[in-house]
Amino acid sequence: MPTQVSRILCPINLRHAQLAHPAYAEALRLAHWHGAELIVMTVTPEIERNLNIRDSEAFWMDELKRFLKDNPPGDVAVRPVVRKGAAHRQIVKLAVAEKVDLIVMDSANPRIQDYLLGTTASHVASHAPCTVMIVR
Repeated sequence: MPTQVSRILCPINLRHAQLAHPAYAEALRLAHWHGAELIVMTVTPEIERNLNIRDSEAFWMDELKRFLKDNPPGDVAVRPVVRKGAAHRQIVKLAVAEKVDLIVMDSANPRIQDYLLGTTASHVASHAPCTVMIVR
């Protein structure tokens, strides 16, 4: 882990928001410890599967804010971000653009039990410009 951590990125899959997000808890702990800003992001697909959602970015921003309200960050400065596209690419792009020092993310889609590491986590760990912590 880098010695100076000022910005942490924590991607959250809100389609699984009802499940525990151990990475979010760990990211909060680390952000508090380092006095770092925490960017909590979610990624929406290019084409929304739910046809009732007209503005997917606005819809998911509302969902992300609801998640943060239900899981308060305490004294940690949190910035919610929504991106559209492939999750693995958008996470890495945001990490580069925001000069993130650390990415803290869950290991896999909870529905995938056959893999040790999910494809998104694997891609991010291989391509991110910073330290990546994968939380099980």
